[in-house]
Amino acid sequence: MTNPIEIFFDAWGMADDTARADAIASVYAEAGTYADPRSDGVLTGPTAIATYVNMFSANAPGWTAKLIKSDENAGLTRATIAFGGIGPDGTEMVQHGQYFAETDGDKITRMTGFVGTGAPE
Repeated sequence: MTNPIEIFFDAWGMADDTARADAIASVYAEAGTYADPRSDGVLTGPTAIATYVNMFSANAPGWTAKLIKSDENAGLTRATIAFGGIGPDGTEMVQHGQYFAETDGDKITRMTGFVGTGAPE
């Protein structure tokens, strides 16, 4: 089985809004929720979530989001994501985020993200 969290974040790097929305809808439950520090509160459903991810892509063209590590405990998945692309100064940048997700097996039902990985600075 393909990891729905990996498919979700791979969609962030897609150039086509429709393909991105289709990929997100394929792995997100209809009543599934998403929140991160940049979202406007908790987003519900694949359409609202895809609209948010489309804004990321429009503001950071060419950037990707890749699952680099994940583990599970008690039905919760912790995922470390590397967001990368060319920054405003023309150099390659990478930013990490940590996400916690619940799934029903095939679909994401809830995901919350945080900036960084929680490591001490």
